[in-house]
Amino acid sequence: MRWTAEQVLGLAPDEASARAGRAQASAARWSATGSTADAVWGLCQGSGKAPYQVVVDLGEPAFRCTCPSRKFPCKHSLGLLLLWAEGAVTEADEPEWVDAWLRERAARTRKAAAEPGERDEAAAATRAARRASRVAGGVAELLGWLDDQVTTGLAALDQSPDVLYGVAARMVDAQAGGLATALRRAAVMPGRGRDWPSRLLEELALLRALAKAYERVDELPDALAATVRTRIGFSTDTADVLANGERVSDEWLVAGHVDQESEQLLSRRVWLRGVASGRWALVLSFAGPGRTLDTTLIGGTRLRAELAFYPAALPLRALVADKGDPALATCPAGGDIAGALAEYAAAVATDPWVERVPVVLADVVPVRVGGGWGLSSSDGSALPLGVGVDPWALLAVSGGLPVTVTAELSPSGLRPLACWDGDRAVRL
Repeated sequence: MRWTAEQVLGLAPDEASARAGRAQASAARWSATGSTADAVWGLCQGSGKAPYQVVVDLGEPAFRCTCPSRKFPCKHSLGLLLLWAEGAVTEADEPEWVDAWLRERAARTRKAAAEPGERDEAAAATRAARRASRVAGGVAELLGWLDDQVTTGLAALDQSPDVLYGVAARMVDAQAGGLATALRRAAVMPGRGRDWPSRLLEELALLRALAKAYERVDELPDALAATVRTRIGFSTDTADVLANGERVSDEWLVAGHVDQESEQLLSRRVWLRGVASGRWALVLSFAGPGRTLDTTLIGGTRLRAELAFYPAALPLRALVADKGDPALATCPAGGDIAGALAEYAAAVATDPWVERVPVVLADVVPVRVGGGWGLSSSDGSALPLGVGVDPWALLAVSGGLPVTVTAELSPSGLRPLACWDGDRAVRL
């Protein structure tokens, strides 16, 4: 069955490759094209004297092109597939160069299937040991750099904040992505606001605590060790989480979600709250350029589901192992601001590196707090909204009356996710 043009363009590594692939989908550029049920091939005239040999194994798919591009699939592979999708590539016998490549791939597949699993496990263990050594070296370098900052002071970072980006780059080289992310977050602080030195010092102190914890990670309790490894940048395989993670079955309220874009990667964090258990869960999804995020968890609905939680001292992140059909949710029960602060304090005591804590606030009203906006309860206590949070949708729903709000609470303030107008959920 031929693919559609949309399916072909969905393989593009980025939008620029998709545009270039469309430009290559011209029959005038191609010769000696052909297809079978297993492959599509052709010769594409490029800037050189000899045309590029292009072949696509439709089974995986897999791609081979003699052009120098480092993108997979390259624009020539995409253009050939677009021609094939349009029906402009007819069936033919495979030429020798196509047949040789397909036979070579099949032989590699058979060899890999025949090799004992112990060999794969040994290779994986070697890779893990190599990465652990790199991370340990990066952590040692970071600790030395942090000690130097205490000696010399933070004022120099106001003049040259790029130093933090340089250290972050070295952490990327050390395969400690979590440390790199924290350093990039710290790099935007110098010079922003009168209290930037204290905020930067707090960020670097947490970073040092994480690095020191990793030095003794083998001595920590399992749950805390898992948290430290995750914060450093080690990932947990989803198959392991589904097989061994803590399972919680409940009726879950989809309390809201937040979308973010970073370095051409879209991410969505969706917060769920167990109706019976009161437990919170965070479901993450990611999408590269041209891809779409998971839209199966809709804010303001509830659904029966079983979640598998990642190991952590404060287990929040989870995978949806099984779920039923969603239904409209009613307004959830919430707490007051004092209770939200207590929840936040308990979370930080369990996981000092937690970035945000989900809360449900009942009977709160949008009010002016200092030079910005916040939410206030009837006892006069208030929490500010985070920097850059737009209050107008919340104000429009509230109309000055108390509402129930789901939100993320962090040191920078509240980030509302949704509020309830009666039993109608409104995304914020």
